[in-house]
Amino acid sequence: MKLSDIAQVIRSKNAGPRRLTLDLMFANEADYRRVAQAPTLSRESIGALYGLSADDVTVIPYPGGRAIKIVLARPVMAGDPGDRDVYGAQQHAPLLGVEI
Repeated sequence: MKLSDIAQVIRSKNAGPRRLTLDLMFANEADYRRVAQAPTLSRESIGALYGLSADDVTVIPYPGGRAIKIVLARPVMAGDPGDRDVYGAQQHAPLLGVEI
């Protein structure tokens, strides 16, 4: 099953000029737990998916909200030359096909 089949919300946004956040939200507790425990959402796996070191990835589970926040270091600061998405609004796309 792909993450896009199980998550109710998958989105990205800026978290300042040097960080991006990826938000995953789930309709029920079972879906949240399944994804929260998936090895494909480890720091190492997400880092590989985005071309980052695991040290540049933070995965924050939030059981009370049935959500997971992933914080990524931006390889290019928002607004600098080479930045293709100043708002960080299109950075969630690689997560859509992640197998859970």
